[in-house]
Amino acid sequence: MSAIKTAIVILNWNGEGFLKKFLPGVIQHSKYIATVFVADNASNDGSIAYLNSLGEDIKIIQFDDNYGFTGGYNRALKQIDAEYFVLLNSDVEVVSGWIEPIIDLMDNNKEVGICQPKIKGYHQPTHFEYAGACGGFIDWLGYPFCRGRLFNSIEEDSHQYENPIEVFWATGACMFIRSNLYNKLNGLDEYFFAHMEEIDLCWRAQLIGQKIMVVPSSEVYHVGGGTLPKNNPRKTYYNFRNNLMMLYKNLPASKLVFVIVARLILDGVAGIKFMFEGDFKDTFAVLKAHLGFYKSLINGNIKRDNSFKKTPATVYQKSILWAYYIKGIRNYQSLK
Repeated sequence: MSAIKTAIVILNWNGEGFLKKFLPGVIQHSKYIATVFVADNASNDGSIAYLNSLGEDIKIIQFDDNYGFTGGYNRALKQIDAEYFVLLNSDVEVVSGWIEPIIDLMDNNKEVGICQPKIKGYHQPTHFEYAGACGGFIDWLGYPFCRGRLFNSIEEDSHQYENPIEVFWATGACMFIRSNLYNKLNGLDEYFFAHMEEIDLCWRAQLIGQKIMVVPSSEVYHVGGGTLPKNNPRKTYYNFRNNLMMLYKNLPASKLVFVIVARLILDGVAGIKFMFEGDFKDTFAVLKAHLGFYKSLINGNIKRDNSFKKTPATVYQKSILWAYYIKGIRNYQSLK
């Protein structure tokens, strides 16, 4: 039996402002049903002084370097004995009752290994938020989208997605995961550093028979873009490189070559589009991402295991690019 039922773990790097704004609410709405940890990636702002001022309301884990999202969480969670981990971004506002619906569902459905709440925008609370919305999916070419967000089209929450359903991926902004599953999967892939690592984790969980779900009766509010804004070339680099690495790791052998080649071509088209739009830094980031992918293959930084892989049932078997850019579909409900 784990010493703690539920551990909320917030990873911080120079996020003093977010901690002061959101951590008191996390403590208020969680302290009697979960233990709050903050793992600090060697911040050099006032984060540690602020955390120390909170006394026994939280537990602090300090690192000597910035290990990124993946490395930071892997190191932190090795130090925590709990049944459930909640990976929570520092820029998330929680409200009363945000934990119980998800833990209740997971307690009563042992095949569900990972969950997320409904994610809404902190600055636009009437709408879903980009990073997760009401549950994540990918199409057969590996393009991610959400129930409530297709590419940059974000839907208003008019209670159209209130039912809990099985999804392909849960957002890293607020992910509930069984600790034994996290450990069995050896955690997040540290070579990803940041971006797409939660989708890779969820894919690997499904390959060993675990389900991923969204529980909309739990609701949180996410600022988003707290680490890297959406138009940052470094984020473009990680998104394109990591998506290719994720596909290489997890696709069935029968689909691997075709999908990777198709994605390389489509990524090239995206790079040309950036160029014509004047986003030369993003064009260079796409090229750099491809080179980074090839380098990771040559150096053996990403590996496929030789076990049988099948496509999870939650994969959208059509093209989200075609639906969005050719058919003009802008909401999840209209997908067929």
